[in-house]
Amino acid sequence: MRVDIWSDVVCPFCYIGKKRLEAAATEAGIELEVHWHSFQLDPEAPVRQEISNSERLAIKYNRTVADVEDMQRNIAEMAKAEGIEFNWEGANSGNTFNAHRLIHLAQSKGLGNEAKEALFFSYMTQGLPIGERETLEDVAARIGLNPVEVDDLLDSNEYADFVEFDQEVARDQLKVTGVPFFVFDQRIALAGAQPKEVFLQVFEKAAEAPQTAADADQCHDTSCDIEQK
Repeated sequence: MRVDIWSDVVCPFCYIGKKRLEAAATEAGIELEVHWHSFQLDPEAPVRQEISNSERLAIKYNRTVADVEDMQRNIAEMAKAEGIEFNWEGANSGNTFNAHRLIHLAQSKGLGNEAKEALFFSYMTQGLPIGERETLEDVAARIGLNPVEVDDLLDSNEYADFVEFDQEVARDQLKVTGVPFFVFDQRIALAGAQPKEVFLQVFEKAAEAPQTAADADQCHDTSCDIEQK
């Protein structure tokens, strides 16, 4: 089954949604053909943030750092249930444009899933600065990309048009306002990190008329929707 996914590598709900989708596919015995699409939550972000993620979110949304930390702990617990270690205290957000270009390069080699998983892990678990070249080169080496091709990519604008096109489609055609956003068999849209059971229902309904499921936890604009549930 083809699944097109719009997401950002600094979105914990995108990682959670990926794990839930994969668990549902395994349970249903379905082989997925995943196509990853770019969606930058903060296109204007610097390569590396100079303050903590909690401080950044507290300033942006006029909340206390303590409130933001409580919310991130809740997300970490949600992630833990899916086998993800979200070390939010060490997360170093940054501009993800080059990360998305790297994903497109990897996808052209049949390594899109590997690149996405490695980037999620680097940011969420290892706390590596996702916008820095060293992190991207480390991810590329881990999944077996040719280092010369990676250098050429990072020294050029290669795949920049792919990133921009993905975001135009999301904004103008699909009206996506948050991620993760899934499209199954190019007909059925699903927004948010839905529970595994919802993915199973979508698999069952894949042969029916197009429909859109309800929203769940996702990321909007420059940060994740981390309201306490």
